[in-house]
Amino acid sequence: MRILIIGAGAIGGYFGGRLLQAGADVTFLVRPNRAAQLAKTGLVIKSRFGDAELNAPTVLADTLREPFDLIVVSCKAYDLAGAMDSFAPAVGPQSAVLPLLNGMRHLDLLDDRFGAGTALGGECEIVVTLDDTGQILHVNNTHSLTFGERDGRRSPRIEAIAKAMQGANLEAIVSDNVILEMWEKWVFLATLASSTCLMRATIGDIVGSGSTDLILSILQECRATADRHGFAPRPAFMDRIRGVLTAQGSPLMPSMLRDIERGARTEADHIIGDLIERRGTAQKGSLLDIAYANLRAYEARRIRLQQSA
Repeated sequence: MRILIIGAGAIGGYFGGRLLQAGADVTFLVRPNRAAQLAKTGLVIKSRFGDAELNAPTVLADTLREPFDLIVVSCKAYDLAGAMDSFAPAVGPQSAVLPLLNGMRHLDLLDDRFGAGTALGGECEIVVTLDDTGQILHVNNTHSLTFGERDGRRSPRIEAIAKAMQGANLEAIVSDNVILEMWEKWVFLATLASSTCLMRATIGDIVGSGSTDLILSILQECRATADRHGFAPRPAFMDRIRGVLTAQGSPLMPSMLRDIERGARTEADHIIGDLIERRGTAQKGSLLDIAYANLRAYEARRIRLQQSA
């Protein structure tokens, strides 16, 4: 199976690197600067599950010609349109696209571009970042990658992908209900991002301030939207994330808040704005709306300062 990883950033570089380490036929579609960096330093992973230094095969968008069997997409949501342009030559009649983005909007965009059925459902559970030298730093205790057909079938291509991931130093999970799992993760992330970005604080700081009810109110609103679309989160999942989102002293914060702290662009539209759009106007003026307005104001200010610099 020929596998194309879109980018060699934190997530794509980690999972692509683990597959490459296990002997899979992996190529990374990268920009010229990252290609030069990888040629010089190799693909470096630092993780509690084992470090790796790998020679990473790369290809640039203007030299991509042939289709791949599996295309793994893990870019930021706001970069998806450009990413689709770059990897379009790799999508053939039998290709499967495995997106690891959060939320749901990207599935609609991939369907519009490549046709319904090309994109699988998928999500990952990992905390990784790139340091200043381009090394991939894995900083939590999980590295799972979940994927499946969106209708729950165990198709031949799903079995082939599972086989290709056997032996890799990662947790590959074939799901018969991947869309529900994607909705569950979306509910969690939207709650986490909305509450921490609104308060500019970690979960532990919010809990310590006596504002646990704010987190739980946002969680209930996000859960209700999932329920409205027929993907009510399972009770065991809700129990688990309530515990995570109300833990005393927790340092938990999402990448969206880290983006704000360094003055970077956020995925607010994809994670929170799209959830509000799917919710409708029934709860207009809620805490979720306020959190989204806060993030939009941040983006407007960020762009203004950038333009005036």
